[in-house]
Amino acid sequence: MAKTVEFIFDFSAPNGYLAWYPLKDIAARTGADIAITPVYLGGMHKLTGNAPPMMRDADVKGKVEYARLEFERFLEKHGLTRFRMHPDLPFNSILVQRALVACDADRRGAMLDCLLPAIWEDNIAVGDPEAVAAVLERGGFDARALLERTQDASVKQQLADNTEKAVERGAFGIPTFFIGDEMFFGKERLGQIEEMLGG
Repeated sequence: MAKTVEFIFDFSAPNGYLAWYPLKDIAARTGADIAITPVYLGGMHKLTGNAPPMMRDADVKGKVEYARLEFERFLEKHGLTRFRMHPDLPFNSILVQRALVACDADRRGAMLDCLLPAIWEDNIAVGDPEAVAAVLERGGFDARALLERTQDASVKQQLADNTEKAVERGAFGIPTFFIGDEMFFGKERLGQIEEMLGG
């Protein structure tokens, strides 16, 4: 039976974009499955007292600059040459996160493949339903149905529940991964994840 990596995910985190593509490669090499759990990073930060690194570490001499260096090294290592930092960061991801909740679980990976390049390469306006719908339609999704479902009380509640449960399990940011009860945080832990999966 294949092992499963649970990916705690929000489109608003640039490190979520960076982690997704190497994670898919690891899953392919190890025969693992990826289960995507949508959460709301803004809510996660509120529950944990966390904040985006560029804000949290702004007053720490050298730390933000070093984080940028490591970021660039990761992009180069994994050939993610189309990445562009979003000019609206930090942006509100509630619309796309609810759409991800509304999406069938077995198509969430396809939704990441559809929306991540639009957000982190083309820098679409994430809060604009028309811009999001156009990308989803091009990706083969029923955008109108998905965006209508983002207003369902059950979808809103599921996103809130996912966020609270992830925090209860120890998550405080994106990307967070679970293999069973073992938690890993950050794209820098992908090597450890592959080791645990037996790659």
